Amino acid sequence: MAITDIAVYAHLSKEDIEALGAELDTIHRDVSESLGGRDAAYIRRTIRFQRALEAAARLLIAVNRNRAGWLLGAVSLAAAKSIENMEIGHNVSHGQWDWMNDPEIHSSTWEWDMVGLSTQWKYSHNFRHHLYTNVLDMDDDIGFGVMRVTRDQQWRAEHLLQPLQNLILATTFEVGIGLHGLYADRDRFETKAEKKAVTMAFLRKASRQAIKDYVLFPALSGKRWRRALTANLAANVMRNAWAYVVIFCGHFPDGAEKFTEAALENETKSEWYLRQMLGTANFDAGPTLAFASGNLCYQIEHHLFPDLPSNRYAEIAQRVRALCDKYDLPYTSASLLRQYLLTMRTIHKLAVPDRFLIATSDDAPETASEKKFQTALAVSEISGVTTGLRTALHNARMRLEQEAGLEGGRLRRTAAKVKANIRGSLRAPVPSVSG
Repeated sequence: MAITDIAVYAHLSKEDIEALGAELDTIHRDVSESLGGRDAAYIRRTIRFQRALEAAARLLIAVNRNRAGWLLGAVSLAAAKSIENMEIGHNVSHGQWDWMNDPEIHSSTWEWDMVGLSTQWKYSHNFRHHLYTNVLDMDDDIGFGVMRVTRDQQWRAEHLLQPLQNLILATTFEVGIGLHGLYADRDRFETKAEKKAVTMAFLRKASRQAIKDYVLFPALSGKRWRRALTANLAANVMRNAWAYVVIFCGHFPDGAEKFTEAALENETKSEWYLRQMLGTANFDAGPTLAFASGNLCYQIEHHLFPDLPSNRYAEIAQRVRALCDKYDLPYTSASLLRQYLLTMRTIHKLAVPDRFLIATSDDAPETASEKKFQTALAVSEISGVTTGLRTALHNARMRLEQEAGLEGGRLRRTAAKVKANIRGSLRAPVPSVSG
């Protein structure tokens, strides 16, 4: 099973967890109190840059006749859409800039440039996902309802198609996000009339988006409408694939743990903080890659403080890393390529039934529970020596490597004996037969 007792899994006492929570509260307070003109200038500058980039991309697509111009225009448009969706739309909708009291840059008014309705997304994402992060049967973002990403999810025959579904989801990610928000919003209502109203609101938004991308802008290009149409389609696919990579690499690589509903019982704010730290993952990025990903390379910091402006995540990350060192907790981060490959390994591996897999749901690379430490915990109780989660994970890996080495040595010794016996039998003299 997934993690049931977060304190046991984290190798922290209740007092340690509350102390950790208090230090995280201090970080939130310090950053909130320091927000000001520099931050406001950042988001306004970002919005101006994004709009200028989109206008330049559409102009380049409309006036350029060669393939290089079409490609540059499509890539630039994809970049503009990505910035709008992640660094602006996603973060504004989280209320990161509500403190400015600017009606144009506010979570209650911003509507982003994609199929889904921001109001529906805010319920499925801001509420359900961020409150119940990686809790089975509570967080709908665990596999987005179409992907098996933990052994705690029961295998079904349709999961055999998971590699193909994964490709389809990557190229149509905005549609998947839109439908994800729609279904979550529909579940809030009971009557058919209410559910229909929610569905119609989604269809109206999706229709407006399709008309804008595939009718209006191609029509404005006149005789070159086909170039504009294909460029818009290509830009949307590239934007979808990039958003998919960023989101999946923050939630499904090794180290992003899963939890049972029992972990929520009497959960304190400090325990919620700890669950966010254990349930998310970062990828390493410099300023350019961070900006291109909407600063969601800092997924740990974003889940700890979803309402703090994204331009502050880099400095917050330094303080969060220091706390992980202090409390001997893992800070899950690696290169973007590594996090992507780990995620792809999980998706392809869990497409097959569990009987073909080796590890269990208590001790697998993509999911684990406190049971993986039962032997180590028993030893620490006897010896009186305790360690944090990071050291415990390191020791567990060392034990596995040692066991694998011992098993490999035994197999090598057995093979050597067999080879020696074969050689001995070949060298033995053949008895003569009289007669």
